[in-house]
Amino acid sequence: MTVKPDPRWALVLDAAAAADWRDEQRAAGRSVVSTNGVFDLLHAGHVAYLAWARAQGDALIVLLNDDDSVRLLGKGPDRPLVPFADRARVLSALRSVDAIVGFRQRTPETLLERIRPDVHVKSAQYRIDDLPERYVVESHGGRIVLAPHHPGRSTTDLIAAIRSKA
Repeated sequence: MTVKPDPRWALVLDAAAAADWRDEQRAAGRSVVSTNGVFDLLHAGHVAYLAWARAQGDALIVLLNDDDSVRLLGKGPDRPLVPFADRARVLSALRSVDAIVGFRQRTPETLLERIRPDVHVKSAQYRIDDLPERYVVESHGGRIVLAPHHPGRSTTDLIAAIRSKA
């Protein structure tokens, strides 16, 4: 299923359509960058991260954790605060994001196996050697790059600040 509510917004795709989208990008000579995450309560740290990720290639696809997947990550019983459809809609309006695809697993290896990006971006808060998706990306000739991490700019930190002021 492909949803494009506004021509200025990114595509929201299912896994099969995401693989087709990747093929279209490659056929046009464009390199595909992917990243993944929850992107709950989009904030300035997310926007900077996604812009940095997009600059690593020609087209950016965001692998977005669905609501059940967020709960598997152990982010807390109240997460996500924003449901998948709304998170996808907000991300789709960002200039840096070309496409979005949801996934149900705790980590995105299954989806990365289908999309086979040229570059997969993660935050420098991680170590490349510790990323389970590394093996899938590298097995298809892709590479992992780490985006600058800005401590204190996370949804978890934002929720804590809101709660402390309540």
